[in-house]
This record gives sequence, C-alpha cells and structure tokens, in this order.
Amino acid sequence: MRFEVLDISGDVGIRAFGKSLEELFVNAASGMYNLITDTEAVERKRDMDVEVKSHSLEGLLVSWLNELIFQFDTYGFIGRDINIREFSENEIKATLTGEEFDESRHDKRLLIKAATYHQLKIERVGEEWKAEIIFDI
Repeated sequence: MRFEVLDISGDVGIRAFGKSLEELFVNAASGMYNLITDTEAVERKRDMDVEVKSHSLEGLLVSWLNELIFQFDTYGFIGRDINIREFSENEIKATLTGEEFDESRHDKRLLIKAATYHQLKIERVGEEWKAEIIFDI
C-alpha cells in the first residue's frame, strides 16, 4: 500500500501514490479504509461491485471514495482487496473483496463522513502519480 496520512487540523487526509492512475485510485481507497480500521483484520468473505462516473479526474476520485464511504455507512462493507476492472478518466468499475465491519473484531478508528474537494490535488510527479485528498470526519 502506498499512501501517507496527512495531519490536518480538524480533519484528516491522505497522500496516495501510484505508477498508474488505476494504482493511484486503489491506493487512495486503501488509505481511506485504513483510516477507518486495520484492514489486515478484514476477511475476504464476499465481493461487491462498484461503478462510478464523473466529468473530471478529480471528480472521479472524490466520487469513488464517497461511494466507498456510502457502502460502509449503509451496509457496513469494508474492502480489503480492490480490483479495478475498467478505468478511464470519467469512469471506474471495480470489485471490492472484504466483509461487513464487526466491532468485536475490527478496530474502530475514524468515522469518515466524506471525501472533499478542499485542497484536492492529482498530479504526475516524475514517473508516478500523486494525489492528496482531505476527508470530513
């Protein structure tokens, strides 16, 4: 997993890296899930398909992470493995493998409300991509 946690007053963020945009999006999702719980304790019990569209790359990243937050908030689903099946700068189709959050087995870290556009950055730096995203908690 290639991400760092950003300490931001009143909120939290991550800086994710990837050799491709697909890898960047996987690492951003992994970073976000690790803010919620220790994903090493998440078992691979079932798959969930997710599809997100947006008009821009930045919008796609925010929509992607907010869809994962929605799945967690609504169904308690937390992903451990993330497999992107199709990717463009306007659409992502992925399969998440994981399970429902279980307070008796999973650490409860942060309650994330939403991924935001505040100070959002996606850029190519040398041979890799980097993104910084802040979450409302």
